[in-house]
Amino acid sequence: MQTRIGSHVWSLTIVVTLSLFPPHRAIADGRCEVRRDGDRATISWPCAAGESGRLTLDLRQNERMLFERIEIVDDPTGKASLLAEKVIPATYLVVGSRENPPPTPPEMSVFNVFFDNPAKRPFETYSSMIQSKTFRILSQGERASVALGPVSFARRGSSGGWNRYFGELVVTVYAGSRLIQVETVFTMTEDRRAFTYDAGLAGESLVGKSVAWMDTEGKFRRQTLTLDGRDTPEAVRHRTIVLEGDAGSIACFPPPHQYFFPRDWTDNLKTVWHGKDHRAYPGDIHGVRASSVGFGIRQPETGGGNYVPWFNAPPGAEQRLSVFYLLSKGKAEEALGEVLKFTHGDRFPELPGYKTLTSHWHMAFTVAAMKQKASGVTPLPVPDLVRVFKGLGVDAVHVAEFHGDGHPDDPGPVRLAELAAMFEECRRLSDDKLLMIPGEEANLYLGPRKPGRNPGHWLEMFPRPVYWTMKRAPNQPFVEVDPKLGNVYHVGGTEDMFELLKRENGLAWTAHGRF
Repeated sequence: MQTRIGSHVWSLTIVVTLSLFPPHRAIADGRCEVRRDGDRATISWPCAAGESGRLTLDLRQNERMLFERIEIVDDPTGKASLLAEKVIPATYLVVGSRENPPPTPPEMSVFNVFFDNPAKRPFETYSSMIQSKTFRILSQGERASVALGPVSFARRGSSGGWNRYFGELVVTVYAGSRLIQVETVFTMTEDRRAFTYDAGLAGESLVGKSVAWMDTEGKFRRQTLTLDGRDTPEAVRHRTIVLEGDAGSIACFPPPHQYFFPRDWTDNLKTVWHGKDHRAYPGDIHGVRASSVGFGIRQPETGGGNYVPWFNAPPGAEQRLSVFYLLSKGKAEEALGEVLKFTHGDRFPELPGYKTLTSHWHMAFTVAAMKQKASGVTPLPVPDLVRVFKGLGVDAVHVAEFHGDGHPDDPGPVRLAELAAMFEECRRLSDDKLLMIPGEEANLYLGPRKPGRNPGHWLEMFPRPVYWTMKRAPNQPFVEVDPKLGNVYHVGGTEDMFELLKRENGLAWTAHGRF
């Protein structure tokens, strides 16, 4: 599709690429191996040229520090660099109810809803504990997986009864990769449940080590872990927090395409943590003494607007609460650099002959610019969104303005002025590196025509500025000619909407299925 904004004509092709792991790097005779010797088990794997990872598990039932040693071994010399010891893989589960609030149809499954917010209803927080430490080898070779358990969850602050939500801990390593993947796997037995989870490593052995992260301005920050340090969330770039010691680093980050459920607003909600007593209650919790320190990833229950739906947990469905740890012999900066290789540096790579398009952005920049103009601001500033999208490697942004602001229901004068302002702002903010494409998310006419049913959420895109109203008065013509604006369309129903799209060569598609 070709789109013209001002003097810019762009041909847009949408290319979708899904990738978590980089191409496998063959290592001669490299295999992931698991060996058990009494109450110890060792997972070894080739993680880079000349280096191997080694994870030693303590399987004694009365020993609570499951990960006894996390090391990188220099293959030629056999010398091991100890990155961490005597730590437990911590999982914190937050469980609430799933409901189907209006205006969603009552017959629709509660597990197909977006407009929900379990945090506004009672919910409970649980901690995991590995009980008897059974041990199973699931696979060896190009990857090695072991399962330990059973894992059970108890409500935080309870005096005992580790008997709710049973599962197991699955640890996986990959040949040619520095990653350790840790998953707490369980099945929800109750109906109408939603959840979030935190994860990380905890243990008193971490005292004296540092955690590091990149802040939202791109600067590295460091904090020493102490027994006096409180549980602290941090707003970071790249979703990652790094444990740093003399021998190397361990970067902790979530599955980038799975961990972040949709929220109403895309705010940075401080999704990593460090310090003592994470989600703590007094007493012996999570199988770790309450004085233990740790670090990891977190999902705040609130924040991000009115709708914060959490994760679905249908009864009988397996849930895999995953976290990754990347091993490095370097400092935190080097470890984060390795993490970013999995997502191309959190930037869309350039594909010769193609442009990268992103859509469905409610940024309300048009009304903001109109208010600035009205107050005499000149010249108008360039909003941060331009810098952000360029930094992400995005070539074209299809916006969805007037979704909660503006006057989309106005029959003419106010709305047409707002459309003109949107077209002008898109021209002003576009250049040879970034194209801003006007658009809206219209919530009428193309949905089911049934009482009590939502009329549909959909997006539109036109190859040129098109002026139209979402109302048509009785006997009002479908199209009128304005001496300044040209054709102005008045849409009063489904047939009018389809006719407008056909006449102006527009596109329309479902904005999202969960409403």
